[in-house]
Amino acid sequence: MIDVSATKRRILQRLVARGGPAVLDLSLLDSVPRRLLRPLRREGLDPIARQGPGAGDPVRRLAHMFGMNIWLVTGHSEGKAVLADRSRYSNDVRPYVGASGGAVGGLGFTDPPEHSRLRGLLTPEFTMRRIQRLAPRIEQIVDAQLDLMAAKGPDADIVEDFAFPIPFLVICELLGLPAEDRARFQALSHARFDVSAGGTSAFGAISASRDFLLDATRRQRKDPGDGLLGRIIVEAGDEVSDEEIAGLADGVFTGGYETTASMLALGALVLLRDRRHFELVRDDASAIDRVVEEMLRYLSVVQIAFPRFALEDHDLFGKKVRKGDVVIVALARAGRDTRVGPDLHTFEPDRPPPPHLAFGHGFHRCVGAELARLELRLAFPRLVQRFPEMSLAVHPSQLRFRDQSIVYAVDSLPVHLGPAASRPNTAGSRPRDCADRSS
Repeated sequence: MIDVSATKRRILQRLVARGGPAVLDLSLLDSVPRRLLRPLRREGLDPIARQGPGAGDPVRRLAHMFGMNIWLVTGHSEGKAVLADRSRYSNDVRPYVGASGGAVGGLGFTDPPEHSRLRGLLTPEFTMRRIQRLAPRIEQIVDAQLDLMAAKGPDADIVEDFAFPIPFLVICELLGLPAEDRARFQALSHARFDVSAGGTSAFGAISASRDFLLDATRRQRKDPGDGLLGRIIVEAGDEVSDEEIAGLADGVFTGGYETTASMLALGALVLLRDRRHFELVRDDASAIDRVVEEMLRYLSVVQIAFPRFALEDHDLFGKKVRKGDVVIVALARAGRDTRVGPDLHTFEPDRPPPPHLAFGHGFHRCVGAELARLELRLAFPRLVQRFPEMSLAVHPSQLRFRDQSIVYAVDSLPVHLGPAASRPNTAGSRPRDCADRSS
């Protein structure tokens, strides 16, 4: 029997030997080498401590594959410097994914000047003024999900019943997708961040959702809606192509759906495992800003940033990076850098908020960061006020996490809702200032 995986690896090695990394097709990989999965591994909510040679080094070589070094940056200041560097790195992954390159869209995979032009189309949709307009609709979405949970009670699954429906519906509202399209769109969404099946699965999932958004864009080109797709079409006209709009929409979906869903689920777990934190959010409306900011740092659910491809040989904090090498910033580990402050392995919302890279940094920083913050600030107080006696329905050791996913997540979070599950919604007012401040 032919070893298909070994054959693919030999073909890739020959391509690299002939033409260098620029001809490497990552989409052909049917599995990801274990060395590359190490930055994604955690023990519960905590990144696994580094071991072996160079374990304490904030920049170290993770692997050497297909003629290129892959560098891992785990330090906060070092990671921030890499993410801000426009001159020595490229984010354009398209030359590395062969025939799938056309399916890779969004701001995260582009360089200036293309990046600057496309981000200029998207940024006006994410001003605080426009985001604040979504707050009443987000409140309605959250309250509706809580009503469904109460009707389903006395037990529920935070992941299925709360964490995933809320950001999905918010993104659909933001994009302006009609209700009849949403079920189909949701079915395309879940495999995008799981790299355990290799490039074929991941890039196939990206391609399918992007094709869906391209079809939606073409329909709105004829009849623009009042969401993001329609507004870009009306304001930019023929200056932006359908493919570019679909790529932007795909980037918004990528950055705003599964990431926020994971924050909602894992954030709920943080509150449930320590009653002090649960009661803080339940009883003190002024605490939610600092709780959310500490959750972002502590959880850093987007574990690594988009890969950076070195454009030239250079020194990276004492390491010799060659042109064509890949540099990966481990965002979750940077958030636990002990040089930034003590006890960062603990969740402590009462201390001054330490800096973090949960949304990235520099010109590729997540454009939807403030929308994500708003969703979290609205959702958590409503959840714990509606179900003030909510508790985990399983022992924490029974929870199963997605430890081979770029977006870290828990598969299921069963809870007992408590006696309040049968009562009407009492979380009617928004936490003070939650929609009016930018962190």
